[in-house]
Amino acid sequence: MKTLDYIKLNEKGVENMVVSLQQLLADFQVYYTNLRGFHWNIKGHDFFVLHSKFEELYDDAAEKVDELAERVLMLGGVPVSKFSSYLKVSKVLEVDGVSNGEEALKNILDSYSYFISEERKLLSLASEVGDEVTVALMSDYLKEQEKMVWMLTAYNTK
Repeated sequence: MKTLDYIKLNEKGVENMVVSLQQLLADFQVYYTNLRGFHWNIKGHDFFVLHSKFEELYDDAAEKVDELAERVLMLGGVPVSKFSSYLKVSKVLEVDGVSNGEEALKNILDSYSYFISEERKLLSLASEVGDEVTVALMSDYLKEQEKMVWMLTAYNTK
């Protein structure tokens, strides 16, 4: 028997969700790597604040990567685990050599904007098939990210 048989979700109904979760997984993996680069390379008068914040953000992204991969498995999929595969499909673009705080924050805010849009779509899909767990997961992500957008925007306002 499959996990879906026990959790009472229809295999056909979750196919689109697995595709969307795989997309988010790829996007979060690239985002995570971008954050590591920001953390390592940040310079300037905001170094201490941003260096710590970027570490907090990449720890959060790593947790989300694990949650997304596990949700793919629960829904009968197999999470992609090759970075080369992530780079082929990720809508979050890989960046390198960013040491300027404003540029890093702009990249993070753009990534959050994209994530929020995609997570709302996935929440809607999950709701249609009665997958309350994925709905809750996306709701939690949205709540955290909207607050972080507000905080980063307030921080970056001059």
